[in-house]
Amino acid sequence: MSRVKPVVAGTPEALAETLGLPLADAKEWQVQYALLKHLKDIVRKRKITHAVIAERAGTSRTRVTAILNDKLDNVSSDLLIRILGSLGYRVRVTVSRVDSAA
Repeated sequence: MSRVKPVVAGTPEALAETLGLPLADAKEWQVQYALLKHLKDIVRKRKITHAVIAERAGTSRTRVTAILNDKLDNVSSDLLIRILGSLGYRVRVTVSRVDSAA
């Protein structure tokens, strides 16, 4: 029986490349996880329940719980922004050119 050699991807871009996915997917993951990090910090500091978050954001408690447990499959950045907005936060986006994209 042959052994499977694990592959370690140190960046979202490397992970996308390893999985054969477009680089755009890696960029989307980065945005979503940045939003998620802020959301988790807010929830921890304010000690707000998943049910309250869900009610304010117009989504289910089950979905909020999944998101806060890092399950972002089928979760859009729009939903993360809507949740943050429902908690009284504004999301600002900065776009900058990467030299390697020239």
